[in-house]
Amino acid sequence: MNFSQFKNIYFIGIGGIGMSAIARYFNATGKFVSGYDKSSTVLTDELIDEGIEVHFTDDINRIGDAVLKGGIDSSLIIYTPAIPSTHKELNYFLSQGFTIKKRSEVLGMITENTFTIAVAGTHGKTTTSSMIAHILKFSGYNCSAFLGGIAKNYNTNLLLGQSKTNENYTVVEADEYDRSFLSLRPNISVITSMDADHLDIYGSENYMIESYRMFALNLQPEGKLIYKKGLPLTDLLLSKSSYDVKGNADYLGENIRIGEHRYHFDWKNSTTIINDISTDMPGLHNVENAVAAIAVARMLSVSEENIKKALSSYLGVRRRFDYQLRTPKVVYIDDYAHHPEELRACISSVRELYPGRKITGIFQPHLFTRTRDFAEGFANSLSMLNTLILLDIYPAREKPLPGITSEIIFNKVNVADKVLCSKENVLGELQKRECDVVLTLGAGDIDQLVKPVLDYLIQLK
Repeated sequence: MNFSQFKNIYFIGIGGIGMSAIARYFNATGKFVSGYDKSSTVLTDELIDEGIEVHFTDDINRIGDAVLKGGIDSSLIIYTPAIPSTHKELNYFLSQGFTIKKRSEVLGMITENTFTIAVAGTHGKTTTSSMIAHILKFSGYNCSAFLGGIAKNYNTNLLLGQSKTNENYTVVEADEYDRSFLSLRPNISVITSMDADHLDIYGSENYMIESYRMFALNLQPEGKLIYKKGLPLTDLLLSKSSYDVKGNADYLGENIRIGEHRYHFDWKNSTTIINDISTDMPGLHNVENAVAAIAVARMLSVSEENIKKALSSYLGVRRRFDYQLRTPKVVYIDDYAHHPEELRACISSVRELYPGRKITGIFQPHLFTRTRDFAEGFANSLSMLNTLILLDIYPAREKPLPGITSEIIFNKVNVADKVLCSKENVLGELQKRECDVVLTLGAGDIDQLVKPVLDYLIQLK
């Protein structure tokens, strides 16, 4: 598709992390960008500040004259599959014959003429993709990136290449939801994990796995796959390499140690050893992410020196093990973890970095179906806490399911100090307890608690 024919780009669900990156892209290229989202957030506020028109009512009359009166040939409509089929604006555009594309289709079109590095996985993809983008940017590569989180080094989820004098590289987070990643044709693919998730979409873990395998096979000719060792991809007939932090793999992180609350490790493959790489990102899972990112960088001939300097300066992604407060008396970390494995990784990392300290976790489950499908796993991970403050389920795109509430997790958690709580009462529960290391965990609107929790904890330091 030739985007030059469109003057207006309209987004239905513009506040999503993936949608907003594409909205920023078109805004930067001089298009008139506007859109709808169901609620105001920090991200939609940022879009408005950047000159993008956003409204929060599903109302055809709020779309704006540029789109409504500009004609069907001048406007491209982009929507997220999370939008319900009953959405008035979406149905209006369908009935009027506008050009309508899913977010994933548009991302595939934007990247089709660049050297594309796509990172997929149930978890780890946002950190790994932002690490790759940061290494390339730091090393002077002409790199753009569409990320699934706000990279703290750049305070955005969109990076744009600055030069047209060398090859254009694009790093993208490849979203498995609704099989969206099958719209991409990467030159390098990375698959970090394939734990069961989105079973409301896939129906079964086997179908989800098959979709990841299809993504792996979607490489360009001469493309390469980098995958976490142990994933069911070894039989695929393509150029592939594994990575790990233990045992044997094509790319290996080893000699892992902690010093001054930072992780240090060595990276090696069959020909190269890079000693004493340091990163502020905690946990073995983030060492794994770094090993994969380095593998991509070495494929693209980034120097060892630049890799070490880039990773040492990498600040992470907003809401991924995001330190809000770090004093000798009180530590507060905010994390997007919304899958049992992500919770386990986060809480394990906290225990490694702060041995013997009391950990209080405030967790908001995300989606009724995910709560139903993984209640046992959530309970096992949350049982690693000393104190659990468990919030109601954040429904996102879903309607309630009979009998599915936070209580099905709560009853299985093996923690003596645990409480079911509304968002409004979280500070009251914290005030009843000693606050040593505090975590806010979840992918819903729990981020609205970060500032009030931080303001309270600052008084204790």
